[in-house]
Amino acid sequence: MSDLAVSPALLASTPTAPSGADARRIRETAERFEASFLSQMLKPMFEGLSTDGLFGGGEAEATWRSFLIDEMAQQTVRAGGIGLADTVMAEMIRMQSEQSQQSDQTLP
Repeated sequence: MSDLAVSPALLASTPTAPSGADARRIRETAERFEASFLSQMLKPMFEGLSTDGLFGGGEAEATWRSFLIDEMAQQTVRAGGIGLADTVMAEMIRMQSEQSQQSDQTLP
């Protein structure tokens, strides 16, 4: 027989997923976080690009570039993202469940 170490967290009950409006709000928050993360990751790709030239937009292009990057990030999330929103959502549900359990324990 093998003696395998098992984390107590694996033995704990799985947090119950919220339903309805709560689940929708958590999902929206997780997706906004993923879009913000992607936007920050995309910004360095555009920093060295020149806005001059025949078809360059000059100062206006430089001004609106952050909006373009943000929209690209949001579109990436709408298209399925990179999976970060799923992970963030699962962690938010786990944390909410832990907080609920702790508050249940402190009630008389």
